[in-house]
Amino acid sequence: MTTHVLARLPEQGEPDLLFLLFHGVGANAGHMAVLAQRLAQEYPQAAVLCVDAPDEFDAAPGRGGRQWFSIQGVSDENRPARVAAALPRFVATVRALQLRFAMEWPRTALFGFSQGAIMALEAAQAEPELAGRVIAFSGRYASPPDHAPRDTCVHLLHGLDDAVVPHGPAVDAARRLVALGADVTADVLPGIGHELDPRLIERAIDQLRGFLPRRAWREAFEAAPVQSTTASSKDLGR
Repeated sequence: MTTHVLARLPEQGEPDLLFLLFHGVGANAGHMAVLAQRLAQEYPQAAVLCVDAPDEFDAAPGRGGRQWFSIQGVSDENRPARVAAALPRFVATVRALQLRFAMEWPRTALFGFSQGAIMALEAAQAEPELAGRVIAFSGRYASPPDHAPRDTCVHLLHGLDDAVVPHGPAVDAARRLVALGADVTADVLPGIGHELDPRLIERAIDQLRGFLPRRAWREAFEAAPVQSTTASSKDLGR
Protein backbone atom coordinates (compact mmCIF):
# COMPACT_ATOMS: atom_id res chain seq x y z
CA MET A 1 0.00 0.00 0.00
CA THR A 2 1.26 3.47 -0.84
CA THR A 3 2.64 5.53 2.04
CA HIS A 4 3.95 8.69 0.34
CA VAL A 5 1.53 11.51 1.13
CA LEU A 6 1.72 15.31 1.03
CA ALA A 7 -0.68 16.67 3.65
CA ARG A 8 -2.34 19.98 4.43
CA LEU A 9 -4.00 19.74 7.84
CA PRO A 10 -6.09 22.21 9.87
CA GLU A 11 -4.03 24.65 11.88
CA GLN A 12 -6.22 24.02 14.91
CA GLY A 13 -8.58 21.27 15.92
CA GLU A 14 -9.46 17.98 14.27
CA PRO A 15 -10.38 17.77 10.57
CA ASP A 16 -14.06 17.57 9.71
CA LEU A 17 -13.56 16.49 6.08
CA LEU A 18 -11.09 14.22 4.29
CA PHE A 19 -10.00 15.15 0.76
CA LEU A 20 -7.79 12.59 -0.99
CA LEU A 21 -6.05 13.71 -4.20
CA PHE A 22 -4.69 11.26 -6.78
CA HIS A 23 -2.34 12.35 -9.57
CA GLY A 24 -2.07 11.28 -13.20
CA VAL A 25 0.22 8.62 -14.63
CA GLY A 26 3.88 9.58 -14.74
CA ALA A 27 3.42 12.37 -12.18
CA ASN A 28 3.50 12.26 -8.38
CA ALA A 29 1.73 13.70 -5.35
CA GLY A 30 3.35 17.09 -5.87
CA HIS A 31 1.43 17.57 -9.11
CA MET A 32 -1.79 17.93 -7.09
CA ALA A 33 -0.39 20.66 -4.81
CA VAL A 34 -2.19 23.51 -6.59
CA LEU A 35 -5.52 21.78 -6.07
CA ALA A 36 -4.64 20.94 -2.47
CA GLN A 37 -3.82 24.59 -1.77
CA ARG A 38 -7.14 25.77 -3.20
CA LEU A 39 -9.13 23.18 -1.28
CA ALA A 40 -7.34 24.02 1.97
CA GLN A 41 -8.13 27.68 1.39
CA GLU A 42 -11.82 26.94 0.84
CA TYR A 43 -12.11 24.26 3.54
CA PRO A 44 -9.58 25.12 6.30
CA GLN A 45 -10.84 22.34 8.60
CA ALA A 46 -10.35 19.63 6.00
CA ALA A 47 -7.46 17.18 5.90
CA VAL A 48 -6.20 17.49 2.31
CA LEU A 49 -3.85 14.70 1.27
CA CYS A 50 -2.02 14.28 -2.05
CA VAL A 51 -1.28 10.59 -2.46
CA ASP A 52 1.49 8.97 -4.49
CA ALA A 53 0.57 6.00 -6.67
CA PRO A 54 2.37 2.87 -5.44
CA ASP A 55 4.39 1.87 -8.51
CA GLU A 56 7.19 3.54 -10.41
CA PHE A 57 6.21 4.90 -13.83
CA ASP A 58 7.52 2.12 -16.05
CA ALA A 59 7.69 4.23 -19.21
CA ALA A 60 10.35 6.51 -17.66
CA PRO A 61 11.94 4.78 -14.66
CA GLY A 62 14.12 6.74 -12.30
CA ARG A 63 12.47 10.10 -12.92
CA GLY A 64 10.12 10.22 -9.94
CA GLY A 65 6.91 9.42 -11.79
CA ARG A 66 4.36 7.00 -10.34
CA GLN A 67 1.49 4.89 -11.64
CA TRP A 68 -1.41 2.74 -10.47
CA PHE A 69 -1.28 0.67 -13.63
CA SER A 70 0.92 0.59 -16.71
CA ILE A 71 -0.18 2.43 -19.82
CA GLN A 72 2.30 0.67 -22.07
CA GLY A 73 0.23 -1.01 -24.75
CA VAL A 74 -2.98 0.07 -23.04
CA SER A 75 -6.21 -0.11 -25.03
CA ASP A 76 -9.94 0.06 -24.48
CA GLU A 77 -9.92 -3.73 -24.42
CA ASN A 78 -7.24 -4.29 -21.75
CA ARG A 79 -7.72 -1.16 -19.63
CA PRO A 80 -10.58 -2.61 -17.50
CA ALA A 81 -8.47 -5.59 -16.41
CA ARG A 82 -5.53 -3.36 -15.50
CA VAL A 83 -7.76 -1.08 -13.45
CA ALA A 84 -9.43 -4.02 -11.73
CA ALA A 85 -6.02 -5.40 -10.74
CA ALA A 86 -5.03 -2.04 -9.23
CA LEU A 87 -8.30 -1.39 -7.38
CA PRO A 88 -7.63 -3.42 -4.19
CA ARG A 89 -4.55 -1.32 -3.36
CA PHE A 90 -6.39 1.89 -4.20
CA VAL A 91 -9.35 1.04 -1.99
CA ALA A 92 -7.03 -0.11 0.79
CA THR A 93 -5.23 3.25 0.62
CA VAL A 94 -8.51 5.15 0.97
CA ARG A 95 -9.69 2.96 3.85
CA ALA A 96 -6.37 3.28 5.67
CA LEU A 97 -6.43 7.07 5.48
CA GLN A 98 -10.06 7.16 6.62
CA LEU A 99 -9.05 5.03 9.61
CA ARG A 100 -6.04 7.24 10.31
CA PHE A 101 -8.21 10.36 10.51
CA ALA A 102 -11.29 8.62 11.97
CA MET A 103 -13.31 9.92 9.04
CA GLU A 104 -16.49 8.26 7.83
CA TRP A 105 -17.03 7.73 4.13
CA PRO A 106 -19.76 10.41 3.62
CA ARG A 107 -17.24 13.05 4.72
CA THR A 108 -14.57 11.74 2.36
CA ALA A 109 -14.08 13.09 -1.17
CA LEU A 110 -11.80 11.59 -3.81
CA PHE A 111 -10.21 13.96 -6.31
CA GLY A 112 -8.41 12.47 -9.30
CA PHE A 113 -6.64 13.74 -12.37
CA SER A 114 -6.33 11.53 -15.47
CA GLN A 115 -5.29 8.06 -14.23
CA GLY A 116 -6.10 9.17 -10.69
CA ALA A 117 -9.58 10.07 -11.89
CA ILE A 118 -10.00 6.67 -13.54
CA MET A 119 -9.08 4.94 -10.29
CA ALA A 120 -11.37 7.12 -8.17
CA LEU A 121 -14.34 6.65 -10.51
CA GLU A 122 -13.93 2.90 -10.76
CA ALA A 123 -13.30 2.52 -7.02
CA ALA A 124 -16.60 4.25 -6.24
CA GLN A 125 -18.34 1.86 -8.65
CA ALA A 126 -16.72 -1.23 -7.16
CA GLU A 127 -16.70 -0.40 -3.45
CA PRO A 128 -19.95 0.60 -1.70
CA GLU A 129 -19.72 3.46 0.79
CA LEU A 130 -16.17 4.44 -0.12
CA ALA A 131 -16.64 8.22 -0.48
CA GLY A 132 -19.38 10.78 -0.45
CA ARG A 133 -18.07 12.47 -3.59
CA VAL A 134 -15.76 11.76 -6.50
CA ILE A 135 -14.37 14.73 -8.42
CA ALA A 136 -12.74 13.55 -11.64
CA PHE A 137 -10.57 15.87 -13.71
CA SER A 138 -9.69 14.85 -17.28
CA GLY A 139 -10.58 11.22 -16.61
CA ARG A 140 -12.96 8.53 -17.73
CA TYR A 141 -14.41 5.19 -16.68
CA ALA A 142 -12.49 2.09 -17.67
CA SER A 143 -15.82 0.55 -18.63
CA PRO A 144 -19.20 2.26 -19.11
CA PRO A 145 -20.90 2.32 -15.69
CA ASP A 146 -23.66 -0.26 -15.30
CA HIS A 147 -25.05 1.02 -12.00
CA ALA A 148 -25.25 4.21 -9.97
CA PRO A 149 -22.88 4.35 -6.98
CA ARG A 150 -25.22 4.55 -4.00
CA ASP A 151 -25.08 7.85 -2.13
CA THR A 152 -21.96 9.02 -3.96
CA CYS A 153 -21.98 12.23 -5.98
CA VAL A 154 -19.87 12.13 -9.13
CA HIS A 155 -18.52 15.36 -10.63
CA LEU A 156 -16.85 15.06 -14.04
CA LEU A 157 -14.69 17.99 -15.20
CA HIS A 158 -12.97 18.08 -18.57
CA GLY A 159 -11.30 20.34 -21.08
CA LEU A 160 -12.92 20.51 -24.48
CA ASP A 161 -9.48 20.50 -26.13
CA ASP A 162 -8.15 17.47 -24.22
CA ALA A 163 -6.37 15.31 -26.81
CA VAL A 164 -4.96 12.81 -24.28
CA VAL A 165 -8.26 11.74 -22.71
CA PRO A 166 -11.00 13.13 -24.98
CA HIS A 167 -14.10 14.43 -23.23
CA GLY A 168 -16.55 12.25 -25.18
CA PRO A 169 -16.43 9.15 -22.92
CA ALA A 170 -16.92 11.30 -19.82
CA VAL A 171 -20.00 12.96 -21.29
CA ASP A 172 -21.37 9.59 -22.39
CA ALA A 173 -20.79 8.21 -18.89
CA ALA A 174 -22.59 11.18 -17.34
CA ARG A 175 -25.63 10.57 -19.53
CA ARG A 176 -25.56 6.90 -18.65
CA LEU A 177 -25.33 7.65 -14.92
CA VAL A 178 -28.23 10.10 -15.10
CA ALA A 179 -30.33 7.35 -16.69
CA LEU A 180 -29.28 5.01 -13.88
CA GLY A 181 -30.40 7.51 -11.24
CA ALA A 182 -26.99 8.71 -10.07
CA ASP A 183 -26.06 12.06 -8.56
CA VAL A 184 -23.77 13.33 -11.32
CA THR A 185 -22.63 16.57 -12.91
CA ALA A 186 -20.48 17.05 -16.01
CA ASP A 187 -18.67 20.22 -17.00
CA VAL A 188 -16.70 20.55 -20.24
CA LEU A 189 -14.93 23.91 -20.59
CA PRO A 190 -13.49 25.30 -23.84
CA GLY A 191 -9.87 26.28 -24.32
CA ILE A 192 -8.55 23.67 -21.89
CA GLY A 193 -6.44 20.64 -22.73
CA HIS A 194 -5.22 17.76 -20.56
CA GLU A 195 -4.36 19.83 -17.51
CA LEU A 196 -5.45 20.72 -14.02
CA ASP A 197 -6.59 24.12 -15.18
CA PRO A 198 -7.60 26.75 -12.57
CA ARG A 199 -10.95 27.14 -14.31
CA LEU A 200 -11.71 23.45 -13.79
CA ILE A 201 -10.63 23.74 -10.16
CA GLU A 202 -12.97 26.67 -9.58
CA ARG A 203 -15.81 24.79 -11.24
CA ALA A 204 -15.14 21.87 -8.92
CA ILE A 205 -15.31 24.21 -5.92
CA ASP A 206 -18.64 25.51 -7.20
CA GLN A 207 -19.99 21.96 -7.41
CA LEU A 208 -18.80 21.16 -3.90
CA ARG A 209 -20.44 24.27 -2.50
CA GLY A 210 -23.64 24.26 -4.52
CA PHE A 211 -24.62 20.70 -5.43
CA LEU A 212 -26.85 19.13 -2.76
CA PRO A 213 -26.75 15.33 -2.83
CA ARG A 214 -29.95 13.33 -2.80
CA ARG A 215 -28.67 11.70 0.37
CA ALA A 216 -28.94 15.05 2.15
CA TRP A 217 -32.54 15.49 1.03
CA ARG A 218 -33.41 11.95 2.12
CA GLU A 219 -31.81 12.39 5.53
CA ALA A 220 -33.59 15.72 6.00
CA PHE A 221 -36.97 14.19 5.24
CA GLU A 222 -36.28 11.19 7.47
CA ALA A 223 -35.33 13.48 10.34
CA ALA A 224 -38.34 15.77 9.94
CA PRO A 225 -41.15 15.08 12.43
CA VAL A 226 -44.40 13.83 10.95
CA GLN A 227 -47.44 15.71 12.23
CA SER A 228 -50.83 14.09 11.92
CA THR A 229 -53.71 16.49 11.44
CA THR A 230 -57.42 16.00 10.83
CA ALA A 231 -59.00 18.26 8.26
CA SER A 232 -62.63 19.35 8.58
CA SER A 233 -64.96 19.78 5.66
CA LYS A 234 -64.56 23.52 6.14
CA ASP A 235 -60.77 23.21 5.74
CA LEU A 236 -61.13 21.09 2.62
CA GLY A 237 -63.39 23.67 1.07
CA ARG A 238 -60.82 26.42 1.20
